[in-house]
Amino acid sequence: MNYRIQGLNADGRFVSLELNAASPHEAEQLGRDRGLEVLAVAASHHWSAALRQIGANKFPLLLFNQELLALLEAGLSIVETLETLLEKETRAENRLVLKAVVASLHEGHTLSAAFETQREAFPDLYIAAVRSSERSGNLIESLRRYVAYQIQVDQMRKRIVAASIYPLLLMLVGGLVVLFLLVYVIPKFSHIYTESQQELPWASWLLMKWGAMIEHHGGLIFGLVLAALLLMAYALTQPIVKSWLRELLWRLPVAGERMRIYQLARFYRTLGMLMSAGIPIMAALERVAGLLDQKLRMRLAEARNLVREGQPLSQALETSGLSTAVALRLLRVGERTGQMGNMMDRIADFHEEELNRWIDWASRLFEPLLMTFIGIVIGGIVVLMYIPIFELAGSIQ
Repeated sequence: MNYRIQGLNADGRFVSLELNAASPHEAEQLGRDRGLEVLAVAASHHWSAALRQIGANKFPLLLFNQELLALLEAGLSIVETLETLLEKETRAENRLVLKAVVASLHEGHTLSAAFETQREAFPDLYIAAVRSSERSGNLIESLRRYVAYQIQVDQMRKRIVAASIYPLLLMLVGGLVVLFLLVYVIPKFSHIYTESQQELPWASWLLMKWGAMIEHHGGLIFGLVLAALLLMAYALTQPIVKSWLRELLWRLPVAGERMRIYQLARFYRTLGMLMSAGIPIMAALERVAGLLDQKLRMRLAEARNLVREGQPLSQALETSGLSTAVALRLLRVGERTGQMGNMMDRIADFHEEELNRWIDWASRLFEPLLMTFIGIVIGGIVVLMYIPIFELAGSIQ
């Protein structure tokens, strides 16, 4: 569940951020881990968060990083670069963010500290990568890694969304057609068959009864359906219902495993980016916890404890169920060669390619099956409406 944390940072500035945690106590502890003096913790309802997102423009972090990297590579200082980006920015919300960052730099704060004052625009992972680059003196390389990381993550997310659009559109159109037949067409036909006193097949009789019921009690049925939809929408906002649905999805034979692979691919991609930026393994493992589902987050906590006790990372992840056969072999190679960041990227590449192949296969199989199912439902309703007419025509002949 999401919680909104309000508190003071190390500089005495008021900070408000949103964190995902299992309880208010855990959310407060996460806020303290980020160096905040926590003043208040409150549950952040998804509907209110959604309304805030609708009313606000999301800060274009990827575009900002690409422009920032280009200007730094051209030889501008960090202050000159940010002032240039501020001058060219046209959106008022983004200008406020950049203006606050530039003002913080003029006050003598580091770049990571300046970004930290605008947590709504700059995520914790990004701030951690910048802070690490300040210690190593390699900001440009760190920005390159983050841009590459963000592009890879966005590509995978866009691939999943694109694969979902066509099936959702089919279900929407098919559902509207079925709704039109059930609510408008069938009641009209029920009049004809009622007046003709013709004996109907059992399935057609049920369909006509439905039409008569819609005609006489349509308002009541519409109210009941609307109330059921509102109740379902409310239930989906409850943590216990969402937890039950997630658990159900995780238990599905094929979809559950693919969800796990997707989570692990994002986990390894992010962990590799942080380790390549020079962040210690324990700190990196703590920062990627928020990317995982609650079920895998508990396993990650177990893995952190094992690493803290002295076990190699590969063995800790294997024991905790956060690795695959391929990931385990590559992790062991990375431990021997000292190139863990590079190996993490390779693991993510392998699993993302595996997911891409599965998405292609599932789309080619599911879309024709869905079209066939919708066609059978619509065709079945139409045939059941016309069967009595066919029988009447046969009897006349």
